[in-house]
Amino acid sequence: MFKITVDVDGMQCGMCENHVNEAVRGAFPVKKVSSSHSKKQTVIITEQDIDEQELKAVIESGAVRKEPYEKKGLFGFLK
Repeated sequence: MFKITVDVDGMQCGMCENHVNEAVRGAFPVKKVSSSHSKKQTVIITEQDIDEQELKAVIESGAVRKEPYEKKGLFGFLK
């Protein structure tokens, strides 16, 4: 799984966050997507890697950072 963090300028409110989230969900098979206008970023959790250029075509974005993601369960701190 991948965790993709995208810098997004221009979000001003919760509705902006919802529009970005829906655009990502409509374009890519994601497990989870959440946006924050105060942090100016969107975080995407997905099983398949997403092409950076396709992502930028869906949402106007700045830097895109990708990293491996491992789901942590209730006792994830024991690993």
